[in-house]
Amino acid sequence: MEAYGDFSEVYDEFMDNVPYDEWAQRLDELIQKFGVTDKKKDSTDALESERNLVLDLGCGTGTLTELMYNKGYDCMGVDISASMLNVAMEKKMEHGTDILYLCQDMRELELYSTVGCVYSVCDSVNYILEEKELEQVFSLVNNYLYPKGIFIFDFNTEYKYAQVIGNSTIAENREDAAFIWENYYNGETHINEYDLTVYVREEGDYFRRFTETHYQKGYTLETMIGLVQNAGMELLWIMDVDTGLEPTPGSERICIVARESGK
Repeated sequence: MEAYGDFSEVYDEFMDNVPYDEWAQRLDELIQKFGVTDKKKDSTDALESERNLVLDLGCGTGTLTELMYNKGYDCMGVDISASMLNVAMEKKMEHGTDILYLCQDMRELELYSTVGCVYSVCDSVNYILEEKELEQVFSLVNNYLYPKGIFIFDFNTEYKYAQVIGNSTIAENREDAAFIWENYYNGETHINEYDLTVYVREEGDYFRRFTETHYQKGYTLETMIGLVQNAGMELLWIMDVDTGLEPTPGSERICIVARESGK
């Protein structure tokens, strides 16, 4: 069953508490501080156009992609879920943006050019369950980065899955939708499973019910640093997403900025 299949219909409704504006502002600041990318400007130079491209890897319904586009970046979005991309395309048509969306597995990323920046947020990389496959993702990112381009990504830590989420059940009820999230964490494999049951109002008092199962893996900061470096990138900056400070053993989500190296 496709993760983010039917759930894509109500994803934005249940994610309305996510600080997308803050994320976009932080990404903008990091790109301006560490990157080679300029905001949109008319150019006939092919290499300059590539340098100024920004890729949202695991873009989902395109909310953050659109915010970055509105900040002046030339944007692309890649996601494995066709259902999520359908929602992104609806936003694109509604707002008249010229964002390019591609339906791809990030483990098989294939772009038509290099890009100046790749970012991946909201723990998208945690969906890659094998270290070798995640290193392959990072290697592909490095391959498609413009010389000295940057990769910005966040991830949920092993600590968060084991100590914060653990084996728990979360439920939320809205006027037209509700969900039950049953979470299970395996301390041996470091795999986090959550079974999602969603109820969506169809007509009157009739609700449609559907289920999805998602799997993510908890990674330590040390593992992530090693995978980034093995993929050929240079580590630039690390931050605890929640505090804005250096990570601690109790950090739940960490942001890493790395730079292309080797071209």
